[in-house]
Amino acid sequence: MPIQTAIDSISQNQGSPFGFKNRIINGGMVIDQRNAGASVTPTSDQYGVDRFVLRVSQASKLSMQRNAGSVTPPAGFTNYIGITSLSSYSVTSTDYFVLGQYIEGVNISDLGWGTASAQTVTLSFWVRSSLTGTFSGIIENSDVNRSYTFTYTINSTNTWEKKTITIPGDTTGSWLTTTGIGMRIFFSLGIGSSRSQTAGSWVAGESFGNSSAVSVVGTNGATFYVTGCQLEVGRQASSFDFRSYTTELQLCQRYYLKLGPGNSFLSYDNYNSTSASCVLNLTFPVAMRATPTGSYSAIGDFGFSNTNSGNFGVNGRSTTTGTVGTDASGTGRCQWYTNNANAFAAFSIEL
Repeated sequence: MPIQTAIDSISQNQGSPFGFKNRIINGGMVIDQRNAGASVTPTSDQYGVDRFVLRVSQASKLSMQRNAGSVTPPAGFTNYIGITSLSSYSVTSTDYFVLGQYIEGVNISDLGWGTASAQTVTLSFWVRSSLTGTFSGIIENSDVNRSYTFTYTINSTNTWEKKTITIPGDTTGSWLTTTGIGMRIFFSLGIGSSRSQTAGSWVAGESFGNSSAVSVVGTNGATFYVTGCQLEVGRQASSFDFRSYTTELQLCQRYYLKLGPGNSFLSYDNYNSTSASCVLNLTFPVAMRATPTGSYSAIGDFGFSNTNSGNFGVNGRSTTTGTVGTDASGTGRCQWYTNNANAFAAFSIEL
């Protein structure tokens, strides 16, 4: 096959072979900055592995964990995210339990959605569940007034199965192409009738899936594992876009950056000869989506001459810089440190 013909063939399905083929970040569930493999039981909307959020209307009905159950992932993968039902909960009409990702508008700007040139996309993923039957999911815009409900079938219990779903581009509606939410994509784990739409076509309205689909939250101990999530341009699924660990981490750090945990990552000891605040200026490894908010845990003594003066804080100053330290000012020995192995500082600007 001539080289140009081969390139044209690739381009028909996924755009440039040198571009950002997979619009889902961390689809192989490799990066887990927040939890480092620990289990999380959401009380509201909380993140598991990076970029994947579990949205719930009722607290403590599901747990999520990278590599939950310690099963062997599908060939070529080393990680997955696992959801486990903690009760046999019967959803009400307004309930929703969904796992998925918000995709930034700048990463779907070439799709042309909302215009006559809207491109078709294909979603592919590996899934494993203790339940069988028809499952559902959705793609939705930021205004939650355009949604496409899709369904797929899990045929065998506790067996990895690859699913491929082709979705026509939406030729109407408003689809952000800025640094806000461009697209929502979620797998449904149990939803109520008022959150449901008929599958297989674009509708004007919100959806969390199809209420007649299997409800994972409805069976105590039920499991739902997924990995290899890929959304790409075209009508066919291509091989998974394995990016380097460094690249995947940097893509995640645009939305969440964690320093630590560790007992020395925040050690700081300096002497101020003139009155100054006790802060350390940071340059982020990548530009974050917008100016982030900061948080921290288990930081030890801080202030001047070990007096714990001032208010310790972690703050974003811009998309590229932040500060950690105390707002106290003075002269003498300025220090803050921790001897807690679980200490961390974090910056977040999730969608």
